[in-house]
Amino acid sequence: MQFRKSLILLFTLYIFYSLNVSMYSQNSKNENIGRTELSNDKIKVLNFGSFHMGITTDANSTEFDERNKKNIDSVHQIAKTLADFKPTVIIVERTPYFNEELKENYRAYLKNPDTIFRNQSEIELIAFEVGRLSGTKRVYGIDHKLEYKYYIEKEIINTNDSITYNNFLKNPFKNDPELNVELETLSLLNKLKLMNNQKFLDFLIVANADILTHVGTAGNFEGADEAAKYYKRNLRMYSNLNQITLDEDDRVFILMGASQTAFFRDFMSRSPKYEMINTFKYLK
Repeated sequence: MQFRKSLILLFTLYIFYSLNVSMYSQNSKNENIGRTELSNDKIKVLNFGSFHMGITTDANSTEFDERNKKNIDSVHQIAKTLADFKPTVIIVERTPYFNEELKENYRAYLKNPDTIFRNQSEIELIAFEVGRLSGTKRVYGIDHKLEYKYYIEKEIINTNDSITYNNFLKNPFKNDPELNVELETLSLLNKLKLMNNQKFLDFLIVANADILTHVGTAGNFEGADEAAKYYKRNLRMYSNLNQITLDEDDRVFILMGASQTAFFRDFMSRSPKYEMINTFKYLK
């Protein structure tokens, strides 16, 4: 009887070991997912982050003259390389409510690429040009507006962890000094390369949401609740994307502010539906 139990134990350990070896092998094969285009039935996505090139209500903005001819030419050169992705669908940071206006503007741009829009932004400068060069027919907005108090710490006496919070505000790049670059000194291409860097995307999630979990009063969650609103906004945007009819033959180019790109990167990395393509295969 004892011998039989030992055999069962050894057999169980063997199965466990075999599964772990198999999982390790599979993980090793998959560690570069997103770096190349894999052959599967997932929808290919180029998840691209940018700064807002026009008027923005964001707390932070980047100086950029969206009507300057030299700037437009630089943006279009980048759009040309991104267009090599050959998207069939383009997604931008605009609420679905304005989808008809968005499509009308896109049609106008296709007829006349020299069109200058009243509120010109990265949507017209990058997304429309990528679509024109790729022959893309479909364009949608998936934004969802949701206000949250990024500076909630100013409204309360932070008794949670003010040391970590204040130290982060003083030196946000302490742990990633390579990201501490004056954006205005970079060329447009290098600026966008930095903003799509994995570490920079991680930083944006911390800076826009996670750092607020260090803000609060005793027994309460003021900062965490505000951070949750930012997560909620991005989850609702992701839900908006999932309401668009797509199939495995579609190739989706998503253009949003880099913090939204950061959240979508995380959502899509676990998705049974989407496969992210390495941005730097086309941003070069």
